[in-house]
Amino acid sequence: MEPHSNSSKSEVAFEWPSIIRVYKDGRVERFFETDVVPPSTDPETGVSCKDVTIPVAAAAAAPSKPSSHVVSARLFLPKLADSRKLPLLIYFHGGGFFVSSPFSAVYHNYLKAVVAEANVIAVSVNYGKAPEHPIPAAYEDSWAAIQWAASHRDGDGPEAWLNEHADFGRVFLSGESAGANIAHNMAMVAGKPERGLNIRLLGVALVHPYFWGSSPIGPEALHPDKRAELDWIWPFVCPSTPDSDEPWINPMADGAPRLAGLGCRRVLVCVAEKDLLRDRGRLYREVLGGSGWAGVAEMMETEGEGHAFHLYDLGGEKAKDLIRRLATFFNGDMSPLMS
Repeated sequence: MEPHSNSSKSEVAFEWPSIIRVYKDGRVERFFETDVVPPSTDPETGVSCKDVTIPVAAAAAAPSKPSSHVVSARLFLPKLADSRKLPLLIYFHGGGFFVSSPFSAVYHNYLKAVVAEANVIAVSVNYGKAPEHPIPAAYEDSWAAIQWAASHRDGDGPEAWLNEHADFGRVFLSGESAGANIAHNMAMVAGKPERGLNIRLLGVALVHPYFWGSSPIGPEALHPDKRAELDWIWPFVCPSTPDSDEPWINPMADGAPRLAGLGCRRVLVCVAEKDLLRDRGRLYREVLGGSGWAGVAEMMETEGEGHAFHLYDLGGEKAKDLIRRLATFFNGDMSPLMS
């Protein structure tokens, strides 16, 4: 159902039924993926997790924010077979920039499955959500988390799991939907030497990335009703720059920074056949390949499935195939993977 505005006696300013309700006095109610799974060790996989907080000021990510602002994250550690260092995955959840968290069952269980399959250590970032924290808060918080993780490079950071087990020569970013958008934008920032990141990203895996634009492409043009269901999101989460061709949301737009500046060596773009965003992901890979970027770009498309299908069917074969592909990507070298 398409969201609607309402100025009735309920004093609701904005509502997307069953997802989010915003009141005229600024109060926000969320009804989707609000559950919290406590950290634990999974008896089947041996994956352990714990929660941490990351002071933004300590990471010097957003000087405009008060020093009391913190970013939280959930860390995942696989069952350790030996003392070898593991690839480090920094992950950003989906939810349109305005719902969900790393602590909800859907993302907790997904990260647990990825960590078990890929044998990586993961940091799942709980960035600030709109409308209380509009864009660029999600980007600022995510950059803070990356800098915090990088502070463990020499083995003397505040978190023992990263000091002892993370291989900072194999650092990856990944995300689902809005989280994939964040992963892309963080890789663009990482490609700027003046930002002073003291680690190099090896790769970025974008799963069903949320990119958009003012002009419909592919199935968007054939299904204007479905496009209308998504058109409102960017102005809602980024009221300061609501244009759908703003480079944050449309990195392929005319005038956007060239993707040649992407600060990693490998990219995997995963799309789903029935996802309205599918052709945005395809176009991203095409533009990246022609930008002069010197890395290796790969594509995986899942037939017969829609947006974020794997999150809600982790036991299905197609979800397992996607997770296995990600595991191969996180453990591979510079050679292109088979499509």
